Amino acid sequence: VKSPQYAHILSEAVEEATRAGVTDADEIVDRILVRFGCEILKIIPGRVSTEVDARLSFDKDASLFRARRIIKLYEEAGISRERILIKLATTWEGVQTAKQLESEGIHVNMTLLFSLVQAVACAEVGATLISPFVGRILDWHKKATGKEYTSEEDPGVQSVKTIYNYYKKFGHKTEVMGASFRNVGEILEIAGVDLITISPALLEELKKSCLEVHRRVDVAGPHSDASNERLRIDEPSFRFLLNENAMASDKLADGIKIFCRDVEALLGMVKGSRQAGDVHRSNNM
Repeated sequence: VKSPQYAHILSEAVEEATRAGVTDADEIVDRILVRFGCEILKIIPGRVSTEVDARLSFDKDASLFRARRIIKLYEEAGISRERILIKLATTWEGVQTAKQLESEGIHVNMTLLFSLVQAVACAEVGATLISPFVGRILDWHKKATGKEYTSEEDPGVQSVKTIYNYYKKFGHKTEVMGASFRNVGEILEIAGVDLITISPALLEELKKSCLEVHRRVDVAGPHSDASNERLRIDEPSFRFLLNENAMASDKLADGIKIFCRDVEALLGMVKGSRQAGDVHRSNNM
């Protein structure tokens, strides 16, 4: 949004909202996000994720309202809900929001996910997709231990493999999409997972690489790890097990704070764009 080449999308969305009589800044933000999503869908054949305001990460009802509005805006733009993933933070309230949305045929992408308990809770409510943050898990462990990790030892890689194997062992249909990588080694080490989202810089590095790619996780492989007993997750066990995991608790809280700052920054840009538009209209009177 901050890039000059996309500034017109923000200004056009704000102007369109003004013409429609929309004054609520939060709705204008949703309109901007949908506008960006529509632009992306013009050039890709698949799905796009659009995030619910991170400030609502602990408010199920408000998250539902915003998610439904986002889907309505996409459908008004001629985009089927099948091409949209509503992105939610993996709090307990986020998981319950996902459960309701999936029952309405609205698909979700559960983000800020750093632990097996979060992953299992998402699968049990039928979430379409989860995005474990490989690199952020590694960041926490490197800071906590002062240790450097090989790709095979990487705690983020190990977390994705554990989740993937758990899902396959117990027949969960939720897709696992590795995200937030720090290096090519992490990507290669989880080759074979359902989906991977990769930054342009790492894509370019992969393009130039001569490394062979071998499948490291395999649906046909063994999934009978005795350490992965079936978890039954309710609210008390979710909160307790998440609290017991210092890394996941820290990174979830930190991620929500970062996403909230992004929302506040976008609201500031909306305010500035509206003020500029008011001045322009005043000068044309």
